[in-house]
Amino acid sequence: MKKETRKTDNFEIEGGRKLSGSVTTNTSKNGSVGLLCASLINKGVTTLHGISHIEEVYRVIEVLESIGVKIKWIGKQSLEIRPPQNYNINSLNKDAAIKTRSIIMFAGPLLHHLKSFSLPHAQGCKLGKRTVSAHIYGLEELGVKIKVTNQNYELGYKKLKPAEIVMYESSDTACENLLTAAALIPGKTTIKFATSNYMVQEVCFFLEKLGVKIEGIGANTISIYGVKEINKNIEYYNSEDPIESMMWITAAITTNSKLEIKKCPIEFLELELYKLKKMGLKYKITKNYQSKNARTNLSDITILPSKLKALEDKIEARPYPGINMDNLPFFGLIAACASGQTLIHDWVYENRAIYLTELNRLGANVLLADPHRVFVQGPTEWKPAQVVCPPALRPSVVIMLAMLGAPGKSTLHNVYMIKRGYENIVERFNNIGTKIKFTRE
Repeated sequence: MKKETRKTDNFEIEGGRKLSGSVTTNTSKNGSVGLLCASLINKGVTTLHGISHIEEVYRVIEVLESIGVKIKWIGKQSLEIRPPQNYNINSLNKDAAIKTRSIIMFAGPLLHHLKSFSLPHAQGCKLGKRTVSAHIYGLEELGVKIKVTNQNYELGYKKLKPAEIVMYESSDTACENLLTAAALIPGKTTIKFATSNYMVQEVCFFLEKLGVKIEGIGANTISIYGVKEINKNIEYYNSEDPIESMMWITAAITTNSKLEIKKCPIEFLELELYKLKKMGLKYKITKNYQSKNARTNLSDITILPSKLKALEDKIEARPYPGINMDNLPFFGLIAACASGQTLIHDWVYENRAIYLTELNRLGANVLLADPHRVFVQGPTEWKPAQVVCPPALRPSVVIMLAMLGAPGKSTLHNVYMIKRGYENIVERFNNIGTKIKFTRE
């Protein structure tokens, strides 16, 4: 019997073309996932608007449906979520669960439906060791007992209690987990050294709409006044993705193009733009206006062709309001377009900086100093190449963007990682002047 071979999805890219016109930032990947997990605390019907059609969201939906949640797409980007009377955790779709790191975010909300349950360890992007200690220690402060086995996290409790939590580390997903757990524990829970990144604020706004009082949104200390029950039929709009906005900014820089990027969550891009300004980037920003969630400030940004020079200081990411962790790989590519040498310091992940050396296949000069640091020498005369996507979302996109700047035909193989986080990416790029063809082999 002939063994079936799994086909891979690829992008064939004719690079060296200028971008033009305008593109609109999609709603956020991380916001979509966080809201889907947070919806579990509501016994009523939750309708979420602006949910991304991406592989990461599909995996989360598969997990939700496997434990009894009824989910229906309404129109293009809206989901109606109906919780079950009883959650069937034994039927959890493990294949879908291990493909997304987001599975750990089910812990907080499921505590309010199950006194004990197990969640499998996740995979997601392969970026080296990624600790879940902030999740575990925070939930333990709320009264949860957690045992980590080779394959699962086993959770259980006798009674949940409000607490004053000091975050073990600044983790967005851990903060979201603790928010959803605290929302249904009557009393005041305080989270200190909390992250105030865009996806965390999104969950806060959603919880407020459910009737949970929260103080300190956007700050490093957040207080949640938990309620006994939430049973509301509500609608909520997910806001736009600052990481996608940064992708379009980087695409314009790499192709030296003029490009208008609409609906950029400006408060989560201000430092990135200021660094780029100091590198010589020319751009225009419109006045702020609000996203459909009525909380997030947006602006339209027009990137202009510019000659960039390397910064004297290293570029590194920090918890918000620093440069976003997910935006740092884009700076690796931008540094390759600038005159001079730049040190990129990716201190969070052991493996991610290594993936930037794949840009050397396309003509870049990236020197790996250690697992966390690379020296990037620019400017680069890009050349076409064939590259296999690394097993990480943002570095994969960075390679794709570099191919846009390389005159000639390049092929990016096995693009599942990109499809995890970006919706209709080929069509949207081709609408602004690229020539990308989707193939399967």
